[in-house]
Amino acid sequence: MGRRHRNSDMEHWIDAASILPWWAALTLAVMSYALLHWLAASPTPQVTNPHDLSGPIIAQMLRTGALIGQYLLPFVFGLGAIVSVLKARRNTRLLAQAKSTLGNDDLKSLSWQDFEHLVGETFRERGFSVTETRSGPDGGVDLELRKDSELHLVQCKRWRARSVGVEIVRELYGVMAARGAVGGYVVSSGTFSQEARQFAAGRNIELWDGPKLKAMIHATGRRSPGSAAIPAAKRAPEGAGIKQDAGMTAPVCPTCGAAMVLRTAKRGVEAGKPFWGCSTFPKCRGTRPHAAERA
Repeated sequence: MGRRHRNSDMEHWIDAASILPWWAALTLAVMSYALLHWLAASPTPQVTNPHDLSGPIIAQMLRTGALIGQYLLPFVFGLGAIVSVLKARRNTRLLAQAKSTLGNDDLKSLSWQDFEHLVGETFRERGFSVTETRSGPDGGVDLELRKDSELHLVQCKRWRARSVGVEIVRELYGVMAARGAVGGYVVSSGTFSQEARQFAAGRNIELWDGPKLKAMIHATGRRSPGSAAIPAAKRAPEGAGIKQDAGMTAPVCPTCGAAMVLRTAKRGVEAGKPFWGCSTFPKCRGTRPHAAERA
C-alpha cells in the first residue's frame, strides 16, 4: 500500500513537471541539482551550545534532505522534460492525422484524452498558450488558453450520442466569471441544443460542434515552435488570403504563412494607421502594409 502510494506521488510530480515546456523543466533540473548539491556538500553542523540543539538539528535535517533531493528533483524534472517532448510530438502527429483522415464520425471514436489533446493542439496552432488541467472525462474546465495575457477557458465534450445541453454552457460561464476569463469555448464532437446556442449568444462563448472543429483543424497551418521555416515555394502567393467578415481579403504572413489580421499602430510615426499583422503574434511578428495606406 505504501509503495503504491509513493509511486502515485512520483507519477504526480512527473506529470506536473511535464506540463512545463521541455526547456523550462530541463533548466529546473540543472538548477535544482546545483543548489541541492551545494547544500549537501556543506560542512556537518557542529554543536557549539549544548543547551541549544535546535539550530544544528535543523541544519542537519536540511543537509540530509539535500543529499536525497539533489538526485530526486533533477530526476523528476528531467523525466518531465522528456515526457513534455513526447507529448508535443504525439499532439503534432494527432493533428496531422486529423487533417488528412479524420471525419466527424471519427471524432466520436477518439478517446476523451486524445480528443482533448487534439483540441488543445488546434488552439495551440491558432497562437494560444495551452495548459491541460486534467479535469477528467466527466466535467470541469479541460484547457486553459492564454493569448496577450488574456485567459480563455475550454470544456471538451466527446459525446457519441446526445447533444450538449445548456447546463454545460452555464457551468462554463460561471467558471469564466469566477476566474476573470475574457472568453470561453465548449468543443464537442457532436451537436449543441438550441437552448445552449441561445445562452451562448452574446456571452463571449463560442460553441464548436463536430463540423466546426473539423473546419478549425483544417484551417490550422501556422509554424509550430521549433519547426523549420516554411519554404517560399510552399507559401501562399502574395495577395492570397481568406475572406474576413467585413468583406476584406486577409493576406498571409510573409514570415510564417499564417493568416493575418487587421491591426492599428499604437505608437511611432505610424500611430493610428491600419496595418496587417500576423495572427500568431507575438510568436511571429510578420507585417504587411494595409492596401489603403499603401495607396
